[in-house]
This record gives sequence, structure tokens and C-alpha cells, in this order.
Amino acid sequence: MLVLIAWWSIRLISLRIDDGEINSSFLHGPLLVFHEAGHVIFRPFGEFVMTLGGTLGQLLVPAILSGGLLLKNRDPFGSSIGLWFLGVSFLDVAPYIYDALHPKLMLLSGTTGEDGPHDWIYILDVIRLRNHAQSLGTLVHAFGTATIVAALLWGAMVLWRQYDARARSR
Repeated sequence: MLVLIAWWSIRLISLRIDDGEINSSFLHGPLLVFHEAGHVIFRPFGEFVMTLGGTLGQLLVPAILSGGLLLKNRDPFGSSIGLWFLGVSFLDVAPYIYDALHPKLMLLSGTTGEDGPHDWIYILDVIRLRNHAQSLGTLVHAFGTATIVAALLWGAMVLWRQYDARARSR
């Protein structure tokens, strides 16, 4: 399973962030559900937090999954897969941040950010960083890549330790 996930990771990491290629990934659908739920969950905290809440929801669900598997279930391998899912979520967010400077990605509304609301145009305008959207998107993609690599290494280490423990107990 880890080898398959590592192969899939290479594919996901290699997708371009300037055209939202990751939207064609199977994982984009579930992440989009978490994103939209985040807007609803964070709505009581005002417009800025509600808008940021989409991304927060998308990132918090895999983080909570990973933490729950580690702390509640004592499952470090499962937790490493949850961390991998968090890294993929960062990869999924990166094109939208990148797109805020020159919006061309099609949003759920069927419009681009130039034609209608775009979370990251609003967020970056409020914090006056829209001119840095492409750099920030690239940074988030790099962070997602590093998270994925760390998760894969952690998962491999857990599997190796389990294999080694079994070999010694024979």
C-alpha cells in the first residue's frame, strides 16, 4: 500500500499549480467537501474567518484524522497516511492561492475569480499580499510536498520497525 501511495504522490506532486491540474485528482472531491463544510462551520466568526474557513476545513480534517489515529488508536502507520492526506490537501490548496493574482481557474460557481467570489483573492486582498499570490501558492505546494515526503518516510519507518520486531521474535 505504501508503495502505491508513494507512486501516487509522485504523480500528485508533479501536477502543475498554475492551471489547477490537481482538480482532476480523485482526492479533490472529498477535499472539496471538507472545504465547503469549513465555510459553514466558521461562518459565525465573521466574513474573513468564514472565507479562510474553507481552507481551514480542508486542512483540519486530515490533521484531525492523523492526530486521532495516533493518539486515540495508537496507530502510527494510519497516522502517517493521515499526514500524507494533509500534504495532499496543501497541494490541492496551492493552485487556488497561486490563481489569486491572475484568476483563471473555474470555481464551483462556474465562474473564475474575475467574474465572482474567489476565497484567496479576498483573503490576500484583506491582508494586502495579493501581489505575492504566486509565491505563496508555490510555497504552499512546497510545504505540501515536504509533508508528503515526511509522511511517506514515517510510514516506511513504522513498517520497517514492525518487520524488524517480527523478525527478531521468530
